[in-house]
Amino acid sequence: MDSLFEAFATALRLLVGFDPDLVEIVLLSLRVSLTAVFLAALVGLPLGGWLAIARFRGRRFAVVSLNAMMGLPPVVVGLVVYLVLSRSGPLGTLGLLFTPTAMVIAQFVLIMPLVAALSRQTLEDLHEEYDELFRSLRVSPLGVVQTLLYEGRHRLLTTLLAGYGRAIAEVGAVIIVGGNIAHVTRVMTTAIALETSKGDLPLALGLGIVLLLISLVLNAAAALGQSRIDETAVP
Repeated sequence: MDSLFEAFATALRLLVGFDPDLVEIVLLSLRVSLTAVFLAALVGLPLGGWLAIARFRGRRFAVVSLNAMMGLPPVVVGLVVYLVLSRSGPLGTLGLLFTPTAMVIAQFVLIMPLVAALSRQTLEDLHEEYDELFRSLRVSPLGVVQTLLYEGRHRLLTTLLAGYGRAIAEVGAVIIVGGNIAHVTRVMTTAIALETSKGDLPLALGLGIVLLLISLVLNAAAALGQSRIDETAVP
């Protein structure tokens, strides 16, 4: 029990003292996950908007497939990205394997379907409210999507927060394509797993506290955003 308290005390000292290794790992985690979410938003939000208004043969299959991809196994995604980026893979010549860029790609593949699927449902519900207006004004499909993205921006922020929460907590995919290399590709989740296996509990606990705080902030922000949406929806 005493050793556990000592580990917590040392972890707090690392946090308060801004331990260089801890700060480096946290900053890399934030950079990788934020980049992945940004790219997922660029692709997923327009895709979700298009699926919300488009009517074509096979649309139901596309929507079901997108929803199914929300539950992609991280280790499988990591394996596929690894094979694509390996020397014998189609993108092997780029030398991206075991770099932060490879980790961004893996997180992007994981969270883009989530962003697209959730935004599709949000924008489809919003489109039903404005559909008659759009038809009367003869708004182009591109204009409809742009309008829906703007009008639903507060709800979509909650979607992006959910995507970021999944990205920053990911360990299986990033450790496969990143390799957990010190000072290069070591992020919070992979560092926690490594340091725990080594018995270095202070650093693992310090990183765990930071990860927990990030999760709490994200959930609080999502709850606050949803409450504001509900308040504005009340007539």
